[in-house]
Amino acid sequence: MSLLNQRCFNHVSREAAARCPSCQRFYCRECVTEHEGRMMCANCVARLKAPQARARSGGAVWAIFSVGGVLVAWLIFYYLGMGLARIPSTFHGGL
Repeated sequence: MSLLNQRCFNHVSREAAARCPSCQRFYCRECVTEHEGRMMCANCVARLKAPQARARSGGAVWAIFSVGGVLVAWLIFYYLGMGLARIPSTFHGGL
């Protein structure tokens, strides 16, 4: 399908200047932007960038949970050791 006689998906009164390779719709010059060497509509560019933003925030959450897990494990073993150290030696049948 060529651009000849095609209209912008958002602006029906304007001629189409490009076809988005992702959604296959036609858009005028104001509705497309260059993304990684391709002319794409704003909706498709936003959809492509959304997973990248989630991935970055997921890494921060993972790091916080990792530090928290190490802290909890350290506290458990610390207090377990302190409890074992307080057991009198007579409890084990020692002298």
